[in-house]
Amino acid sequence: MTARPRVFVSYSHDSEEHKTLVRRFADFLATKVGLEVHLDQWADGARIDWSRWALRQLKAADYTIAIASPWYRRRTDGLESPHIGRGSQFEGAILRDLLTEDIEEYTARILPVVLPGRSIDDIPQFLSPYSATHYIVQRFVREDPGVEDLVRAIRRQPRYPRPSGELPPFEDGTYVRPATRAKLLLTRELTPVAKSSDLRVEAATLNGVHYGNSLTYRCSAFCNDPRGVVEYDLGRRYRRFSVTAGVLDDARDSRQIGHFEVYLDGVRQPGESAKLGSPVLIEAEVAEVLRLQLVAYRTDTTAHPMLAGARMAGGLSNGLPELAWGDPTVSV
Repeated sequence: MTARPRVFVSYSHDSEEHKTLVRRFADFLATKVGLEVHLDQWADGARIDWSRWALRQLKAADYTIAIASPWYRRRTDGLESPHIGRGSQFEGAILRDLLTEDIEEYTARILPVVLPGRSIDDIPQFLSPYSATHYIVQRFVREDPGVEDLVRAIRRQPRYPRPSGELPPFEDGTYVRPATRAKLLLTRELTPVAKSSDLRVEAATLNGVHYGNSLTYRCSAFCNDPRGVVEYDLGRRYRRFSVTAGVLDDARDSRQIGHFEVYLDGVRQPGESAKLGSPVLIEAEVAEVLRLQLVAYRTDTTAHPMLAGARMAGGLSNGLPELAWGDPTVSV
């Protein structure tokens, strides 16, 4: 959740006049509408890898505003020579790929805008100019019908809401992100690049809730490693990580306290602790993260195998962990 919707403006550099018009529109959206707008003309104060910058913007944006123009349509529809308008062609390829991945979600998140002097025919064909919604802006004022429709699309507020008794999404002054597609970490696509031997992929129950795709950290007589560690390569392909973590309901030691830590590219995030029957929800933003590492442990686990054997022979507890990461998930 964020205070303002994040918007990326995708357009082509048709002419200096067109660039100025787009910048004026972006200024208006940022200062008068209250959006968090990202525009290339505001980011050219240093040498930049523009393709990487555009990819980051497209991944991070809640909405992409596609500014219609003849050259933008030609380039993003893949009809231009490869060496002309490379930036627009690159952005068009990414947008087409997103629509192919999930046409319903990205039809709602890629918004074609027709500025003064342009027409519906300037909207790229892959954005369905005649069968899908578009936004014709005549004046840069809040009262302009095209602006009103655009803002409603970003806020997910229809002109005439269905009577339901539910609170509108902006009732409390916050912005609710568009629905995202979730992916469990425990899939063939996202297999760990490293994992402690005591960690197992299996179902787990935390506070009476069944989690079918979980990581459990249990040891038999002693732990091969006093911390259960697993690491994933996210490849900067995802936006958010979430998991429910806690002590397993069938734990023999009901008094144990589990500690859970998340590291993003080696940087430790605020940790969480959990007792039996009181799991914790852990979430983290991972939009620019390559490596995600999860660490679970008890502070009283006997670390050395020989000492663990001696304590077991003496009838003493080795503080063996019985912990789980329930259905760890990443979303785009």
